Amino acid sequence: MIEIKDIHKSFGDNNVLRGISARFNSGDNNLIIGGSGSGKTTLLKCMVGLHEPDKGSVLYDGRDFTRMNFEERIEIRKEIGMLFQSSALFDSMTVEENIMFPLNMFTDKKKKEKLERVNFCLERVNLKGTNKLFPSELSGGMKKRVGIARAISMQPRYLFVDEPNSGLDPKTAIVIDELINEITDEYNITTVVVTHDMNSVMGIGESIIFLHNGQKWWEGSNKEIAHTDNRELNDFVFASKFTQAAKEKL
Repeated sequence: MIEIKDIHKSFGDNNVLRGISARFNSGDNNLIIGGSGSGKTTLLKCMVGLHEPDKGSVLYDGRDFTRMNFEERIEIRKEIGMLFQSSALFDSMTVEENIMFPLNMFTDKKKKEKLERVNFCLERVNLKGTNKLFPSELSGGMKKRVGIARAISMQPRYLFVDEPNSGLDPKTAIVIDELINEITDEYNITTVVVTHDMNSVMGIGESIIFLHNGQKWWEGSNKEIAHTDNRELNDFVFASKFTQAAKEKL
């Protein structure tokens, strides 16, 4: 479980996050949604230490990450997997080398053990046998799956995913959503997904917080979101569905 308490973050005069508190439970797909500029990516970066909140706390199973020094944070980061919006694969490394990168950095496993873990992760994301390919040889969906394989290579307790379906066609996006859902459930991971994709929200949104103007404006599940009377959330949902429908016609 991850808990955030009264998170504030400003950049100059721009108050991006204004006192956000939430709980993200293990085994759930916890989604953070909101329009551009709502603060959702900034919140994720505060949770993993890429930004320091001006005020508030981030707790990993009761451990206060915001109060830890650099060395103490390393131990938490070993338990974190991340899938970035662009997949963030190293172009000069093969698929195998990309997935092995965190294992080389954070473990003292033997080469054989690391290769076994790489192959297990590749098989888990249905990319068996792609070890020697380079990112330039992969489709967008394959890159995302390699990114997921790398994110789970350290057997994380916490998984952060930033816009997993960005740039993907609807069918591939569903595959990625289903894979994230399966891995979360299978390994009882605390998964936090930042997204504006309403298909993801309705498909895997077991627990959702909606940000508006840097505040938590609504909280609920995908079953509740269709029946809310929250005007700003309804505006976001309608605009997202309209945009998605327009894209599919192109």
